[in-house]
Amino acid sequence: MRRFDDRTVVITGGNRGIGLAIARRFSAQGANIVLASIEEQVHDAAETLGGGALAVVCDVTDRDDVVALYEQAEDRFGRVDISIQNAGIITIARVEDLTEDEWDATLAVNTKGVFLCCQEAIRRMRRHDRGGRLINTASGQARDGFIYTPHYAASKFGVVGLTQSLAKEVAPDGITVNAICPGIIETDMWAYNDKVWGSMLGDYGPGELMAEWVQKIPMKRAGTGDDVAGLVAFLASEDAAYITGQTVNVDGGLIMS
Repeated sequence: MRRFDDRTVVITGGNRGIGLAIARRFSAQGANIVLASIEEQVHDAAETLGGGALAVVCDVTDRDDVVALYEQAEDRFGRVDISIQNAGIITIARVEDLTEDEWDATLAVNTKGVFLCCQEAIRRMRRHDRGGRLINTASGQARDGFIYTPHYAASKFGVVGLTQSLAKEVAPDGITVNAICPGIIETDMWAYNDKVWGSMLGDYGPGELMAEWVQKIPMKRAGTGDDVAGLVAFLASEDAAYITGQTVNVDGGLIMS
């Protein structure tokens, strides 16, 4: 029997990058997969997984969309056992240029979206009375905010607080709630970070700033989606049944706190 046979996993932001790597890990270990994204390409991503993975176009900032996501997951697979709140956005701007719209959108996706998904997943997990696992994607910036991204840092610090609060509330129901803090990971988001931060912090060519930052990582390499997926799979497993309310770095030792 594989580790997640007969378990259903909902993954937001699941159509690429870290989210898709997580989906591949759970699919390989027998789980029923529900991929959610605001982008239509989520259907293509689900097809690459095979095994009847369900794709749902969902705006995590819209409560009706979120309710529909979990309804479709239950309609297809019977229940939701694991919910991974991974959808996120980032923009980079000097504080005087940062707009209210950028602030609001970032907090809406990165913090409110995590709350709405956790809320709906908890409601359904309690109804089925089988416990469950909630895993929220924070960031290294939930440990150490960085220049030109106060809105992003605030949104990810919020994820950590939300995780701790929910963990205490739902522990009696057998539901664990944990967060992860990825560091520098080889994704489209980090390609954007390298380009924009590089243009603002100096005359960096493509990939040069990221290469400079990677040298500050004790392991001397950027992380991969698989590195993150391994941690998520552990936190979702029975081996982590007594771990809740925690925020775990996955960054090669970059931030040791």
